[in-house]
Amino acid sequence: MVLTVPKRVGWWRAAAAVAAGALPCLAFPAPALWWFAYVALVPWMLLLRSAPTGRRAALEGWLGGAGFIFAVHHWLLPSLHVFLFALAALLGVLWIPWALLVRELLGGTPGGGRATAALVLVPAGWLLSELARSWQGLGGPWGLLGASQWQVPPALRLASVGGVWLVGLLVVAVNCALVLLLAVPGARMPAVAGVAGCAVLTGVVWLWVPRPEASGTLRVAVVQPGPVADGPDGPERRFALGEQLTRTLAGQHPDLVVWGESSVGEDLTTRPDLARRLAALSAQVGAPLLVNVDARAADRPGIRKSAVLVGPGGPTGDRYDKMRLVPFGEYVPARALLGWATSVGKAATENRVPGSAQVVMDLPGRPDVRLGPLVCFESAFPDMTRNLARDGATLLIDQSSTSTFQDGWAPAQHASLTALRAAETGRPMVHATLTGISGVRGPSGEPIGSALPTSASTATVYEVPLARGTTLYVRFGDWPVGAALAALALYAAAAGARSLRVGTPSGKPVGKAAGNPA
Repeated sequence: MVLTVPKRVGWWRAAAAVAAGALPCLAFPAPALWWFAYVALVPWMLLLRSAPTGRRAALEGWLGGAGFIFAVHHWLLPSLHVFLFALAALLGVLWIPWALLVRELLGGTPGGGRATAALVLVPAGWLLSELARSWQGLGGPWGLLGASQWQVPPALRLASVGGVWLVGLLVVAVNCALVLLLAVPGARMPAVAGVAGCAVLTGVVWLWVPRPEASGTLRVAVVQPGPVADGPDGPERRFALGEQLTRTLAGQHPDLVVWGESSVGEDLTTRPDLARRLAALSAQVGAPLLVNVDARAADRPGIRKSAVLVGPGGPTGDRYDKMRLVPFGEYVPARALLGWATSVGKAATENRVPGSAQVVMDLPGRPDVRLGPLVCFESAFPDMTRNLARDGATLLIDQSSTSTFQDGWAPAQHASLTALRAAETGRPMVHATLTGISGVRGPSGEPIGSALPTSASTATVYEVPLARGTTLYVRFGDWPVGAALAALALYAAAAGARSLRVGTPSGKPVGKAAGNPA
């Protein structure tokens, strides 16, 4: 018997899938309804478990995934235009396996065993979708569900154990348990046990996992010039404004001054006058400057974005070239095929050149401090900050600019990532931007001082607490990913073995029955 879905019901379910998939965006900044993440997947999962066929579940998984990607990244619409719809449709495909898993494990009337398996495998399936889209070429790990918990201290403590991945697994597990409670009365016992298990794990981590050990402070000044009108002389006017704001720090005794991404629009070798001006600023305020040069280098081909440390004597020689570039914003993947994107949006007209290695810089005058710089959306990648912490960085720094999306959700979303990266590594992190939101997070992900809003044009000094020690996440890495993949592999192996047993009840190979040719 083949089940068919009336056309009217089919369209209704398709629209509901898109809307349900978009709901989790409300848990992220700017709404930042962190608690909503624990129920946001329930409507989508209820829809998927009731899908009449696997093909229908796959369709609704794809549509919901596309709705989620579009909703979380809707602020890209002015830049990508129609291409954002195509991107959402492409990435939505990654949720098809998860949708099939939801229907398989939560559909019908699951017993205790299947319900218990769902509490493990449905979160693992979601993580698999997130892991796939976290590849830089697909846009990177922006909008991971666990990142919605950036302002929840117990969740940040979990991140110190298993990164944003562990937080995401628990969020999906709670959603799964709520689906069982609402739709499967006979599975209430495993559902309640699942929620209790998540609570107990969080409590144990909160009570027993060591907090970062304090090891002094560092006075870090963040210079945020604010919006500067576009034009041929825009980079020079931005530099002059940053220069003017930095001079106000004289007498405040900072140990380090940080400028935002693209704060210097010319190569310092080509423009030695800019290098001299920066050196004079460093001498005046009594601290080195970490600036960001966005220019074509004099001695190398192509345009790079580079974090450059400048002291009273000029550039110190410490330099980090941005490694992970923003797709379409800083390069066009497969430009020969997708170059048309430049005609419908604000895609990069020329590919920037990525760096080849991460860099840890020594801070002049403070032998106990080493800097781990990142540029812009690199702060979305947990492996990059983990690598810097393993290499000895005591202060993480992200130089950023979201001025193109000044009035959208992007500045708040980007700033929120700082809390996760700090908590994961047990290292304080500075988020310095051109136009906001700038801020500092302590070693546990806690806010330090007040963030600088998008309306601010100022230079502010933060007393940043330093920490020593190593978090479990830095030590053991993405172990929740490995555990989730292992669980899915075991499930697939068991399902495969079961299908073989069902297909060959007599133990004879299929297609070899007596009297019939193979």
